[in-house]
Amino acid sequence: MKQVFFEILSQEVIAKDVMKMVLGGDTSEIQGSGGFVNIKIDGLFLRRPISVCDYDSHTLTLIYKIVGSGTEKLSKMENGTVLDVLTGLGNGYDISKAGDTPLLIGGGVGVPPLYKLCKLLMAEGKTPTVILGFNSACDVFYEGEFQALGARVLVTTADGTYGTKGFVTSVMDGLDYSYFYTCGPEPMLKAVHKATKTSGQMSFEERMGCGFGACMGCSCKTLTGYKRICKEGPVMEKEEILW
Repeated sequence: MKQVFFEILSQEVIAKDVMKMVLGGDTSEIQGSGGFVNIKIDGLFLRRPISVCDYDSHTLTLIYKIVGSGTEKLSKMENGTVLDVLTGLGNGYDISKAGDTPLLIGGGVGVPPLYKLCKLLMAEGKTPTVILGFNSACDVFYEGEFQALGARVLVTTADGTYGTKGFVTSVMDGLDYSYFYTCGPEPMLKAVHKATKTSGQMSFEERMGCGFGACMGCSCKTLTGYKRICKEGPVMEKEEILW
């Protein structure tokens, strides 16, 4: 974990209440995919955890949904604003288990961490299939970005206004895949857990207090005992999860 001061380089709306923010600063503590950062917002006691969408040696891309006072304040910040950010948090995805044809499944704001994961898998010569699930057409984002990487992309919407009508599990039947990675709301994760035919890794969304394991506020019970979503997670193996 490292405290870094990042400068906001740009912000834009990419879907209904969904913002894309690019920050400039030291990303050396961010490794792999599936981790998160914790942002301090003036006037609010708790930092806001946001998953890492993408990064390089000097920029960090975050995608977040405006859901409360913290993210609303964040969305109104201007370019050049300096943010106090804790980086290098969370365990991230293990891509060594992917096999040749991994399946990536994202729901809503669970989509962003799969983008860097997809990049890393493609760089190793894998051929991933990506399923993106949203409520409606106005919520869809990053379909084109995944396609630009060369991945096969399937989009579902609950109301049928874009892509296939239904949930992410609606397009899983008949897919051939070696392993899966997923991130999204708990009801989606439960459905994916039941529907998948291989082992895989699931990234959990959880309200966090400290973000680095000190407060124990995001603990959950697993087959191997209690684990902290922010420290031992947010990524867990399918087989260790107790619903």
